[in-house]
Amino acid sequence: MSALRIGQHTLTNNLFVAPMAGVTDRPFRQLCKALGAGYAVSEMVTSRKDLWNSLKTSRRANHAGEPGPIAVQIAGTDAPMMAEAAVYNIERGAQIIDINMGCPAKKVCNKWAGSALMQNEPLAVEIAQAVVEAARPYNVPVTLKMRTGWCDAEKNAVKLATQFEEVGIQMLTVHGRTREQGYKGFAEYDTIAAVKQAVQVPVVANGDITSPEKARDVLAYTGADAVMIGRAAQGRPWIFREIGHFLATGEHMAPPLVSELRQLLLEHLQDHYGLYGELTGVRSARKHIAWYVRTLPGGEAFRKYINTIEDCQAQWQAVADYLDQLGLQMERLPYATNGADEQAIEELAA
Repeated sequence: MSALRIGQHTLTNNLFVAPMAGVTDRPFRQLCKALGAGYAVSEMVTSRKDLWNSLKTSRRANHAGEPGPIAVQIAGTDAPMMAEAAVYNIERGAQIIDINMGCPAKKVCNKWAGSALMQNEPLAVEIAQAVVEAARPYNVPVTLKMRTGWCDAEKNAVKLATQFEEVGIQMLTVHGRTREQGYKGFAEYDTIAAVKQAVQVPVVANGDITSPEKARDVLAYTGADAVMIGRAAQGRPWIFREIGHFLATGEHMAPPLVSELRQLLLEHLQDHYGLYGELTGVRSARKHIAWYVRTLPGGEAFRKYINTIEDCQAQWQAVADYLDQLGLQMERLPYATNGADEQAIEELAA
């Protein structure tokens, strides 16, 4: 699969990590890149200046040691504020700015940010243009992530895509759901295919890509230039190398060795603690640990136990001990299974 360019940046491949609030922090992005992702976008950073110095935002804007290109997603409802936020992040290392018009979260949409902006097409285009113009003096490309529309009756992704391209957006990612859907039901790919037909800039397909076969089928069906993977990478960051191998060879990779998972997870935790500190680190790491072990023997009982630990070193040691014991039971992790994914592939091919 050939790489693509965003502005002056050539990506190593076309397998992208989706920006996910509370998940795609620097340690997770670095891990995914090390395991085969060609590109990763930061968690959403607010355009509100009064929050830029908050600990939460400073952590989200932390790119120390991360391989480039550094892509930062910004969110907001005011064009001048979004332009200012773009410059703020560029001056702190952002090499690509991504505009969030895809987040369905109520706390975001209630403020008319995220995918709610798709209801106000003139404002959406005004914001895109303002950010592009603010980033231009720095030679920083601007991309945009959106949904198919606000609801089934208002799928305006194609119309907006052509306008975004006209004002200078250099790549478009489309999640194959409406805002109304949230993350329920199945993603649909006809709208993504229509967007790809309507514009010349690269188009990225997002939504329900949970296996190598699904990535292959979505790329073929939509004609998209890349796929973006979100929830399927939680606890399975090696999905990127699995997809890359499958697209290149038509064959599946063997699942990771338990010993490799042990090394990856323990290093991930150390990096995580380093970013968040003791109190926040031990608690925010719980979800990652739960994702890693959810399909493993004794995983549910171990998750409950992990939630009782309040000390980073004790948490780290518990994970090490659990995986040492697992290594005595099996050499490799079990193959991933996605029953819902198979159904979605059948619907896509129908």
